[in-house]
Amino acid sequence: MSKHYWLFKSEPTAYSFADLMDEPKQTAEWDGVRNYQARNFLRDEIKEGDYVLFYHSNAKPTGVVGTAVVVRNGYPDHTAWDPNSEHPDPKSSPEKPIWYMVDIRGQVELEKTVTLAEMRSTPSLENCSIFTRPRLSVHPITYEEWDIILKMGSPLFKTI
Repeated sequence: MSKHYWLFKSEPTAYSFADLMDEPKQTAEWDGVRNYQARNFLRDEIKEGDYVLFYHSNAKPTGVVGTAVVVRNGYPDHTAWDPNSEHPDPKSSPEKPIWYMVDIRGQVELEKTVTLAEMRSTPSLENCSIFTRPRLSVHPITYEEWDIILKMGSPLFKTI
């Protein structure tokens, strides 16, 4: 089965790439996603071994700051049925979960942030899903987009 490539967005004030790298084993749940299309990606398409670009949204500057790998396939997001969590949803339950999450492990911090403006001005990235569905927190990207963005952020990056 071939690997897939994703871009995950997080506000660094809520959860940053540095937070991920500080986690035990640099592994964390990617929880709290409350958009149905992003949920479907997490539940059905994102698989262990897939690669992730970690993107800081609502930051100065916004952009890709690091990479991660998926270490656990989608499973029910238990924060949805926890009324004390930051993302409760009373319609979701352990018996009938609505929301899903995956686990990721941080890999590499880029040498420099690849800003949204830089990505937008790169002709080979014009069809990147971050521009067509900017409000999604989980985006599928192509291998070519992954490769271009990583080389922009770490010029000595070796293709996977």
